[in-house]
Amino acid sequence: MDYNQLAVNLLDAKSLVASVGAIGILAIIFAETGLLIGFFFPGDSLLILAGVAASSAAEKVLGEGARMPIAMLLIGAPIAAIAGAQLGHLIGAKVGPRMFDKPDSKIFRRDFVVKAEEYFDKFGPAKAVVMARFIPVVRTFLNPVAGTLEMPARTFFVWNVVGAVLWTETMLLIGYFFGDAMAPVIDKYLLPAMALIILISISPIIIEVIRERRKKKAGVAADEHEPVSSGRHRKG
Repeated sequence: MDYNQLAVNLLDAKSLVASVGAIGILAIIFAETGLLIGFFFPGDSLLILAGVAASSAAEKVLGEGARMPIAMLLIGAPIAAIAGAQLGHLIGAKVGPRMFDKPDSKIFRRDFVVKAEEYFDKFGPAKAVVMARFIPVVRTFLNPVAGTLEMPARTFFVWNVVGAVLWTETMLLIGYFFGDAMAPVIDKYLLPAMALIILISISPIIIEVIRERRKKKAGVAADEHEPVSSGRHRKG
């Protein structure tokens, strides 16, 4: 293996899948969700291309001998994602306050805690943990922040499992079932395809934001209506 080439292609999901194999993919999923510094890994596109690598389109996309066992991916990926997130939560619970309170920290800043608190307040801890799985970077940092905010380990574990299974299995199966259809266009339209993948990944949060805005508009309309009614009553 050319480690210099691998280092250059860390952000390239196709190169990663072709270079590291199934075990390497599972290790990257663990690192992205648990080691904090792994936030730059392309988790969504990596899982989808891993699914393609397990499909009949594997050799068309990645070359001869690139086929991966789908059973290993479907079992191993959620386990790696769960284990990584639990490690992140543990790190946050043990050293989170010291880690986030460093004023000169380049990666771990206090505003991560503030934003996570707002995220938790808006959606609730359970929904926040599940939805974060589908949002790049957030799925890395939310885990230690959840530990820092003292989210109970047992509660975190339950929703961590739900989110990890939904995320990994959805992405893998998209690649597996649509591998043949994606194969002719992956090289030519890789960037648009990745943009579409990211859009699919963040669609849960988009839906929730739209719902929250509709609720707020409905609440504002109700508030505006009541003063008018009260004013007319006073005038009468």
